[in-house]
Amino acid sequence: MSITSSVSQDGRTLSITVKGRFDFSLHRLFRDVYRNVDAQVFHYQIDLSQVDFIDSAALGMLLVFRERIGGDSSRVKITGCRNDVKKIMEVSNFHKMFEIESA
Repeated sequence: MSITSSVSQDGRTLSITVKGRFDFSLHRLFRDVYRNVDAQVFHYQIDLSQVDFIDSAALGMLLVFRERIGGDSSRVKITGCRNDVKKIMEVSNFHKMFEIESA
């Protein structure tokens, strides 16, 4: 389990990659990634292509993240969702709040 992040060269996009299980044990790491993001960042991408499990705590972390960066006006793309993760996102109506791309 790990989380890595990078900011694009123009400073406008924050990319976050989650690997392994996305659950409460990653709460602090996930929060620390976006806590001190520069105000110039306008786009956010979360890569879940290497996530094999996601639980309700992770869904909650995604919602808190979305609210922290602007709520309904935020631009968050979740990419690489495997079938099981995508099903959980759809059942939770996350496709209405995030742009979600399958693997």
